[in-house]
Amino acid sequence: MSRLVPFLPSPPVVAVVRLQGSIATGGRSLSDAALAPLIGRAFTRGRPVAVALEINSPGGSPVQSSLIAARIRRLAGEKKLPVHAFVEDVAASGGYWLATAADSIWVDPGSIVGSIGVVSAGFGFPDLLARAGVERRVHTAGTAKSQRDPFLPERDEDVARLRGLLDELHEVFIAQVQARRGARLVDDPPLFTGDYWLGAQAVALGLADGIGHLVPKMKEIYGPKVRLRRYGPKRGLLARFGAVAVDQALAAVEERAMFARYGL
Repeated sequence: MSRLVPFLPSPPVVAVVRLQGSIATGGRSLSDAALAPLIGRAFTRGRPVAVALEINSPGGSPVQSSLIAARIRRLAGEKKLPVHAFVEDVAASGGYWLATAADSIWVDPGSIVGSIGVVSAGFGFPDLLARAGVERRVHTAGTAKSQRDPFLPERDEDVARLRGLLDELHEVFIAQVQARRGARLVDDPPLFTGDYWLGAQAVALGLADGIGHLVPKMKEIYGPKVRLRRYGPKRGLLARFGAVAVDQALAAVEERAMFARYGL
């Protein structure tokens, strides 16, 4: 009724952006390119009083995590809107990076939060090739071009080089968390080891601000008449068929494995 009568105040609107799944480019994963239109509309359409993020992500690409979080912060500054994050099952690794884009982070008692670290994983098959009588032939221009070839024995210098890159990226992640959480973080050495915690302990460590769910918390902050306007990716009809469907099926398997790391 208030929308039809100009002089009656409209109830406040909170835009809700769902961030569900692993973080990567392509497929059904969360990426900056895919989320840019949704995030843009959430901050600009209908004059919202705030933006809420529904997060359920085990992480993924650190670059995409950084780009998405930076986009949220940039729009929050331009529109002068508060951002609230609500963690469901998990906000770990890159998923927690996304949560740090919010001004406040709310969790369920069973939410898994943290995993502030960086991992690089793969497989090596040099012994398998040798047993099969297969010779691996690699010719490069540049001594570093064949680093960590899975069909060649791992070299100490390649591992040292990778370790340096991972440590540098870890420092970037730590800086993001410290910049966004600030004095709310406790001075606890295990905080940045890659470990993770359940909701209440995450709050005690300063990784989250409290136990809370989306609807009651938004009503508590913005009043009982607050309206939630949801934004999420829409899946086209053609995306269900052919090569796109195969690509998404493979991505789903990989995503399932990432959630399984946290017992989910």
